[in-house]
Amino acid sequence: MKVYQTKEIKNISLLGSDGAGKTTLTEALLYESGQIQRRGRITAKNTVSDYFPVEQDYGYSVFATPFHTEYNGKKLNFIDCPGSDDFIGATITSLSVTDTAVIMINGQNGVEVTTQNHFRYCEKLNKPVIFLINRLDDEKCDYDNIIHQLRSLYGDKVTPVQFPVKTGPDFHEMVDVLLMKHYTWKPEGGKPEIDDIPADQMDKAKEWHAKLVENAAENDETLMEKFFDTENLTEDEMREGIRKGLVTRSIFPVFCVCAGKDMGVRRMMEFLGNVVPFVDEMPPVVDTEGEEIHPDAAGPESIFFFKTGMEPHIGEVQYFKVMSGTIKEGDELDNANRGSKERIAQIFSPSGALREKVSEMQAGDIGCTVKLKDVRLGNTLNGKGCNYKFDFIKYPDFKYTRSIKAVNESETEKLMASLTRMHEEDPTWVVEQSKELRQTLVHGQGEFHLRTLKWRIENNDKIKIEFGEPRIPYRETITKPARADYRHKKQSGGAGQFGEVHLIIEPLVEGQPAKPVYKFGSQEYRITPRSTETVDLEWGGKLEFINSVVGGAIDARFMPAILKGVMSRMERGPLTGSYARDVRVIVYDGKMHPVDSNEISFTLAGRNAFSLAFKDAGPKILEPIYDVEVLVPGDLMGDTMSDLQGRRAIIMGMDTEGNYQKLTAKVPLAEMSDYSTTLSSITGGRGHFSMKFASYELVPSDVQQKLIAAFEKENSEE
Repeated sequence: MKVYQTKEIKNISLLGSDGAGKTTLTEALLYESGQIQRRGRITAKNTVSDYFPVEQDYGYSVFATPFHTEYNGKKLNFIDCPGSDDFIGATITSLSVTDTAVIMINGQNGVEVTTQNHFRYCEKLNKPVIFLINRLDDEKCDYDNIIHQLRSLYGDKVTPVQFPVKTGPDFHEMVDVLLMKHYTWKPEGGKPEIDDIPADQMDKAKEWHAKLVENAAENDETLMEKFFDTENLTEDEMREGIRKGLVTRSIFPVFCVCAGKDMGVRRMMEFLGNVVPFVDEMPPVVDTEGEEIHPDAAGPESIFFFKTGMEPHIGEVQYFKVMSGTIKEGDELDNANRGSKERIAQIFSPSGALREKVSEMQAGDIGCTVKLKDVRLGNTLNGKGCNYKFDFIKYPDFKYTRSIKAVNESETEKLMASLTRMHEEDPTWVVEQSKELRQTLVHGQGEFHLRTLKWRIENNDKIKIEFGEPRIPYRETITKPARADYRHKKQSGGAGQFGEVHLIIEPLVEGQPAKPVYKFGSQEYRITPRSTETVDLEWGGKLEFINSVVGGAIDARFMPAILKGVMSRMERGPLTGSYARDVRVIVYDGKMHPVDSNEISFTLAGRNAFSLAFKDAGPKILEPIYDVEVLVPGDLMGDTMSDLQGRRAIIMGMDTEGNYQKLTAKVPLAEMSDYSTTLSSITGGRGHFSMKFASYELVPSDVQQKLIAAFEKENSEE
């Protein structure tokens, strides 16, 4: 295969909702470029992308699939991205390593929530956008209305380059206002007949052409001056203006195709090849040191690994982008993240499951390799003397969590290996071994996201698994002082065990020291601190431990053992088994035995004394509260707000964002378990939300009683 120079390479992401036709467009692009001899069909399960069994079973994309075509000596690298928001991690990865986004719109549905979500990510990453309206042959397609929708959202930057003469089953012709030509296709599609614009379409063509010329001219002072003088530009000048406008996101061209019939695809590829910016025309990437790294083929060798795929009979396939220099077969490179060395034995240019061998790749190109020893997703490999490291892909927080376990416990280790591998393929599948909750948790973007993970584990790895409700990481604390004592005594021949601990506990409030005297009933307890130790708890909050023992009642060497006992009980609180926090413990008295006292005795005595005091100290349960932000269409705001209020939410505010209403609220985590599914149901898939931990707050008393009763029942059953 030919080696392409940096100035001949363009990288493009294909985005759009499920059903928009990205996979079908991929087949048409590959067919038109001669990469394949026959277009595959999703129903026949023979497409270049969507080639994994799980994708063929579901009927739509799960993974981002890189492929390439050639147009007029230029290499166009594409990444076909999943449409479902559950797989947004793949979309963010693709946008991060490509330069231009083509957002496909389903002609029968118009602008969908996925369209707006994808545009939002493009905006955040500052990527050029081209809109592509597909399925013009659908009888429900209304092209002019879709243009109206786009302009109402994104303004006059939305600039049609083409329009269909007629939509619906009879679609077979369109007008291109950049070239000012009329295109007509036969029923089989493919190569069009190109002729002059019919008289009945000329007025509309001139109007749209004038708007395209004006928007193109705005991106260059020289072109603007010529436009003011002549009100026109040449075809090449328009292309130059559009290219500059794409880079600065000051123009969003709109094209139309019928990918299923291969109509308009060839013209679309011409535009991508002639007008879309090359990799060296885009702003440079910044490495972790803040240095701008330009795609210079003569620069130091550096490649960034952005995707891992698992292929049958091959194993791991690692996808990379050449950030700098020229990478060659046989190169020995240093892993900047892991400190190891790697040899690049083979280099391929990927097209789905197909891979074309290439001897080298220059800066800006996208490739893959196999059989690496120690490379992980997000790693950077460098040539000698180069120290680049990249970390520019930022994944969204998870929205949906389930506990996971193997039905057959003997397969637990095998399951964990499978989950680790899954995370390498999709970093938005996050696996957590929760010591606190005593569960293995898997986090994702939604119910379908985790259902896909389950399908793959059960069908590919043959491990039967169960999902369950994750426990909530509650916290326990106290609201008033309490006192308790406990004697641990055990005699079983020879040396026994003996330890007695008297202690006081109270809420730990920042800035409030321990009192000199505590009164319980009619008795006063005077405190004389000998030492104070403050422990910053790894789960949040603090423990203050005060030794106030006088007269040698307990030797100082046993104090660490008492603290250990207290800590062990705080790790599994008396109310619900959750972590306890923000407690002051004052050990003021006790007893020991010259022979039988030892560390274990005082550990157990301290643990049990603390437990008794905790239950008398007005114990309360704290629950995690999250800041939740919801974007919904305005007509669904009422239903969305009503649902949130039913989840004990406190509505913090409402605002407008584009055509959407933004609702912010504070919601208990315990009420968010199924929110992803519910919001999708309420809004017909048009809602979007994010959540972030805010604080711990007291649970209502009725909820606390239910939690304590459930914990006691669980313990009694065990």
